[in-house]
Amino acid sequence: MLKEICQKSKERMEESIGSLSQRYARMRGGRARVDLVSGIKVDCYGSRMSLEQISNISIPEPRLIVIEPWDKSLLGPVEKAILASDLGINPTNDGTIIRLAVPPLTEERRGGLAKMIKQWAEETRVSVRNVRREARGKISDLEKNKEISEDEKKRAEKDIQILTDDFIKEIDEFQERKVKEISQV
Repeated sequence: MLKEICQKSKERMEESIGSLSQRYARMRGGRARVDLVSGIKVDCYGSRMSLEQISNISIPEPRLIVIEPWDKSLLGPVEKAILASDLGINPTNDGTIIRLAVPPLTEERRGGLAKMIKQWAEETRVSVRNVRREARGKISDLEKNKEISEDEKKRAEKDIQILTDDFIKEIDEFQERKVKEISQV
């Protein structure tokens, strides 16, 4: 039972870090990256499809993303989806491809992004701590119901704390790397 609680807690903490990783990947820095647009959904063929499924995405220059839909009739819907996204870049449509010029970051924007990075990291830390709190509650309930001894409870709580500390450390390192990446000119 205790191993199950630890394993589920670990999985939920990993999900939290995975979510943070996805948020950081979609964050627009000063460089063009495929993952900036890969999550954009386009209304086409009667459903919503990701941009990766309907087009070729390339990075010919460090600040340019080129999107070439396989079906040229999708240029309009792709352009509309990019405008509707929170990317903040205006697409240029030349009739065959769509170009996205990624503007360089201003010092003010870098500061704002750094704050956002820190805020997201703190939200993830809180999420990890909530998982720890829930696990401790389950462990305490097991002790109250006389299913485990006090020593087993202490040992399990220590294991959960070590797990939490490891994930918090990973979040801190992740945050530092992302702030450093954003700070580079």
